[in-house]
Amino acid sequence: MTSVDSAAVVLAQSGQGAGVPIRELLLVLLTAAVVTFLSTGLIRILATKFGAVAKPRDRDVHVTPTPRMGGVGIYFGLVVGILFAQQLPALTRGFEFTPDMGATLVAATIIVVVGIIDDRWGLDALTKFVGQVTAAGVLVVMGVSWIVIYNPFDGSTLVLDQLQGGLITVAVAAVMINAMNFVDGLDGLAAGLGLIAAVAICIFSVGLLLDQGGDVSAYPPALIAAALAGACLGFLPHNFQPARIFMGDSGSMLIGLMLAAVSTSASGRIPLSAYGSRDLLGLLSPLILVGAVTFIPILDLLLAIVRRTRAGVSPFSPDKMHLHHRLLQIGHSHRRVVLLLYLWVGVLAFGAVGSSLLDRTAVVLLTAGGLVFALVVTAVPSLRHQDDGGGGRTGRRKRVR
Repeated sequence: MTSVDSAAVVLAQSGQGAGVPIRELLLVLLTAAVVTFLSTGLIRILATKFGAVAKPRDRDVHVTPTPRMGGVGIYFGLVVGILFAQQLPALTRGFEFTPDMGATLVAATIIVVVGIIDDRWGLDALTKFVGQVTAAGVLVVMGVSWIVIYNPFDGSTLVLDQLQGGLITVAVAAVMINAMNFVDGLDGLAAGLGLIAAVAICIFSVGLLLDQGGDVSAYPPALIAAALAGACLGFLPHNFQPARIFMGDSGSMLIGLMLAAVSTSASGRIPLSAYGSRDLLGLLSPLILVGAVTFIPILDLLLAIVRRTRAGVSPFSPDKMHLHHRLLQIGHSHRRVVLLLYLWVGVLAFGAVGSSLLDRTAVVLLTAGGLVFALVVTAVPSLRHQDDGGGGRTGRRKRVR
């Protein structure tokens, strides 16, 4: 081992890194995007021959049979991006001193295999849930688990034991996986939300690296988020309306699991010494950010569970009453619905990130303005419908849709 390598090891183990490798993270993102874009075209051909084709159903928006299993392309981009990062000297410390990267790859492989089986042959809700819990359990067993939870009321830190941390990790993963799965109903929606969430978490992780001087424990969240962002970006050209391939459950569950993994990886990485107990917002940033980027998907999930339970059917039974379906019903076009949901999630996500990195007064004002703008844009078709008295213009929109 050279003297330079020895110095790097000492710096990493002591928590003092060598700066923030923003250029390398961008290379990881670009690599994952290119690999996903190129591999998805091949996956589309193979999925058709394999019989993994989504035929239109009453609750679906698409009207022609479309191959799915696009999540395999996202998986390839994610894995290649992470393996490429391992070869970059500035990023190797994220692999050598934490178990996060290896655990994430193993868990991703499990959830994609479950998704492929579901995309091709179909799985019942219970079997699919068992697969989700198994993938999340692998994260826990291999060392990726919630470690601490910060109490915003008294500024204290609750240190979790192994069982508590494991249960919270599995619960967070299951919620995120199913939330992303539930919103995967429009072309480009899940991939776009995954991209926004991953970019937001990556920006937060870079801020964490800056605050902690490149601490090795803050590398995995940034690496995973960068690779996931690239994979989602590379998939979007194939999936944006009109989609040539669907990601299927292999993709939506993978994105949900990766968001759970990256938030869990960041959960115990903010020591009190870095911010001080007075800065509770900084300490709560991982939780706030996770809540922000998944607010719309989780809200849709909770509304679906309540709606279906009140109707006396299984919470996992399909219907056409999701938020994106409702936006279509009030007169938005397919693409406009997707862009609106991008807007809502983007405002919440980057508002949460900005509050921990920038002047909070300005961030609060900008976020409030963004939410008002999003609300107005969302309500425009409904207001027009009221002005028209429910006349012919609505009917024309429905035929075009």
